[in-house]
Amino acid sequence: MKIEKLTVPVEQRPKMEWGSDAIAEVLSQLDLPFISLTPGASYRGVHDSLVNYLGNDNPKMILCLHEEHAVAVAHGYAKATGKPMAVALHSNVGLMHATMAIFNAFCDRMPMVILGATGPIDASERRPWIDWIHTAADQAALIRNYCKWDDQPGSVSAALESLVRADMVTRSYPSAPTYICLDAAIQEERLSAPIPTPNLSRHQPPAPPAVSHDIAQKTWNLLKEARKPLILMGRVARDKNTWNERIKLVEALGACVLTDLKVGAVFPTKHPLQPAWPGSRVTAPGTKLIQQSDVILSLDWVDLGGTLQTANAGDLQTVISCTNDSALHNGWSKDHYALPKVDLSICADPNELVTSLLAIATNEAAISRKDWPPQFATDETETGGGENDQLLMSELAAALQSALGGRKVTWTGLPLGWSRGDLDFDDPLDYLGRDGGAGVGAGPGVAVGAALALAGSDRMPVAVIGDGDYLMSSSALWTAAHHRLPLLVVVANNRAYYNDEVHQQRVAITRERPVENRWVGQHLRDPDPDLATIARGHGLKGFGPIRSVIELEKAIAEAISEVDAGNAALIDVRVSPRGYQGAPPEMANQGRG
Repeated sequence: MKIEKLTVPVEQRPKMEWGSDAIAEVLSQLDLPFISLTPGASYRGVHDSLVNYLGNDNPKMILCLHEEHAVAVAHGYAKATGKPMAVALHSNVGLMHATMAIFNAFCDRMPMVILGATGPIDASERRPWIDWIHTAADQAALIRNYCKWDDQPGSVSAALESLVRADMVTRSYPSAPTYICLDAAIQEERLSAPIPTPNLSRHQPPAPPAVSHDIAQKTWNLLKEARKPLILMGRVARDKNTWNERIKLVEALGACVLTDLKVGAVFPTKHPLQPAWPGSRVTAPGTKLIQQSDVILSLDWVDLGGTLQTANAGDLQTVISCTNDSALHNGWSKDHYALPKVDLSICADPNELVTSLLAIATNEAAISRKDWPPQFATDETETGGGENDQLLMSELAAALQSALGGRKVTWTGLPLGWSRGDLDFDDPLDYLGRDGGAGVGAGPGVAVGAALALAGSDRMPVAVIGDGDYLMSSSALWTAAHHRLPLLVVVANNRAYYNDEVHQQRVAITRERPVENRWVGQHLRDPDPDLATIARGHGLKGFGPIRSVIELEKAIAEAISEVDAGNAALIDVRVSPRGYQGAPPEMANQGRG
C-alpha cells in the first residue's frame, strides 16, 4: 500500500496557529485512520493542516476522483471493519456529488464522519462569484433525511466539539453517517494561542442498548417452548466473537436460521441449521422455512414486515423483533419498510440479546427437535452452456471458486444473478453484503474501501459487479491503483441494464405489447464498451473480454498473480442472463443478443 507520507512526529509538529490545525489535531485523536477525499478549495485550510501539521498521517489521505467514490470507499471500509473513517467533501457541489453514496451508507447503517465545507458564511469575506455559488444557508439540508446527525459550528472551539460528537454518534448503535459543515473562515482563522482539545476519555460512544433479564428470559422461554423456532439473522455485528456466540446460541436452541444477502455474512451458510440458502429476496425454500416455523426471532432483519407478507406469515407465528432501528426513522425515506406484526418488541441491540440468551443457555441442556430443520434442495445451479459466446453465471462462480480455493477471500459484492449454490461463507469477513440503498455505481468504490481495510492482511478482496455498476463508477478503481491496493474485480458483463430489461418484459406482457422490444434503451452495445481497456487506463491490469471457460481460467490465474504482487486487476467476463433471479425462462438469450 502506498501513502504520500510526510511524517511529522508529534514533538516536531509546527505550532498550532490556524483553526484548521486545531481541527486536524482532534481528527488525529479520534481513531480515524484514513480520510478519503476529492480536493476542493472550500476545505483548503483543513487540507493544508492534514499535510503540513499532521504530515498526512492519522488520518492518511485516500485520494479519489469523485466525491461519490470518496464516500463509497468509507462505506466499504466500514463494512469490512465495523469502524468509521473520515471523508472530506468540497462545498455544496461536492456534497451534491456524494448524496447517492451517503444514502447507500445510511440505508446500510454504516458509520463514517463526513467533513463538508462552505463559505465564508460572512458575506463580506467571500471572493466574487465562486464563494457565493459554493455557499449555502443550510448545506446539510441536502442530506439531513439520510444522515444521523449534522452540524455547522460557528467557531473553532465549537468545531472541535462537533467533531467529537460526530464521532460518538456515528459509532453508536444504530450507526449511520454524520456530517459537519466547516466554515472556510473558521478553518483559516489565525489563532492567538493553541486551543486545548477535548479529553476524549470522557467522550466515548454510549454502550449499546441492552436487554433486561426478564425480557431475555421471556424470549428464551418462547424459543425453548417452540416446536419449530426460526431466527432471522439481519444487521448484527460481524466480528468473530459475536459470530461464534450466534452459532452457540442457535445450536443450544436447535433453532433454524435464515440469512439475507443484503447484509454481510452473519452465519455459516452450510451450517445444518441453516437449511435454506440466502438471497437478496426471500427464496422459495426460505419462504417455506418461515411458513413452517411457529416462533420467529428477528435480529434487526431488513424489512421484517415485507418478508412476513411475502411468505404469507405472521398470523400463525409468534414474532419477536429485536432492533433499535427506529432511532433512524424519519418518514422521508421509507427505509422503515412495512409495519410488521410483532408479539414481543425489544428495543435493544440484537447482539446484546444474543449475549443475554447465550448466558441463559449455559444453564440449560441443548435442545433437539423432531423434524426440524426441514430438508430443502440448496443447489439451483443452471445447466447447459451460455449462448452467443457467453458464460453462465454458475460457470463464472465455479471458475472463481476453483482458482481461489484454499485462500481467504472477502467477497466485497456479488451480482443479483450469482448462483446461490456457490455460496459458502464460514467467516464474518467472507462476504460484505449489498450496497444498502441499491444505488447502481457503488460497487467499485465499496470494493476499494474493503481493499483498504484488508491491506496487509491474509485476505484477498474480490468484487463481482455488473457492467452497469462498473461503467457508472469505473474511475473509483484508480484509487486502488494509485494507493497500490491489492484487489480483484470481476465484471459480470451481460452488456445490458438487464434488471430493467426484465421489468420491461413484465410491463409488455401485462399490456399485451411486443416483448421483443424490451431491449430498446437497455443494451450497452454498438459499440461495446471496452471494460478491460478502461481498467488499464486507470492503472489496473485488465483482462478480457472473456467468452469461454478456458479463457476465463487463464485470465483468473493471471489476475490472481497480479493481485498477489500487490496490484489491482480486472477481468471482463461476458455472461448470459440465463438463470438471473426473477427473469422469465423465455429471456434466456437476451432477445436480440
